[in-house]
Amino acid sequence: MPGCAHIDAAIFDYGGVLAEEGFREGLYAIAHAHGLDQEAVLDAGADAAWGTGWVVGTGDEADFWADFFRRTGIVGDPAALRREVLSRFTLRPWMPPLLDALAASGLTLAVLSDQTNWLDELEARDRFFHHFDLVVNSYRLGKSKREAAVFTEIAARLGIAPGRALFIDDNPGNVERARAMGLRAHLYTGRDGLLAALAEACPGLENLHA
Repeated sequence: MPGCAHIDAAIFDYGGVLAEEGFREGLYAIAHAHGLDQEAVLDAGADAAWGTGWVVGTGDEADFWADFFRRTGIVGDPAALRREVLSRFTLRPWMPPLLDALAASGLTLAVLSDQTNWLDELEARDRFFHHFDLVVNSYRLGKSKREAAVFTEIAARLGIAPGRALFIDDNPGNVERARAMGLRAHLYTGRDGLLAALAEACPGLENLHA
């Protein structure tokens, strides 16, 4: 299969793109179990994850849960609550065949995720890293997609010009920052939109809808 006309690499977010968004759905479930507002608990979880530095590896999970409990008033077993979250990070079943097709087209594939050490646990459970040429996790990198320079950094690590990469994320802010740094970027809202964006960037892949 010939290479793609417009891109050399596709860069995927993990939670919310490759997999269901387990952090959001897990915190929603925790909120429901405690009779709390879902969005308030999600916001508290996000603030705790970022505020403790866990997302960029300067804090740890114990720091996160302590801050989360303080913010929400929830009293619970961290081991049980983490299971509520991790169990909801499920790899979309159509993703591995799609990734194989993209690799067969000649594309370089990467993950760029604002995740914690949980990403390593999810890899141990689901074994998906082998589909990618590069996996970059904010927890290991020490910086996140909130820093626009990360996008040109990953392009450089892939050995391509930013404009030859298609970045896929479900977070509008991340998509905007990627575009500002010269990458092609797609805001993920579902399978059909993603396949259309890939076909546009890589003519010849239209049959991915099949």
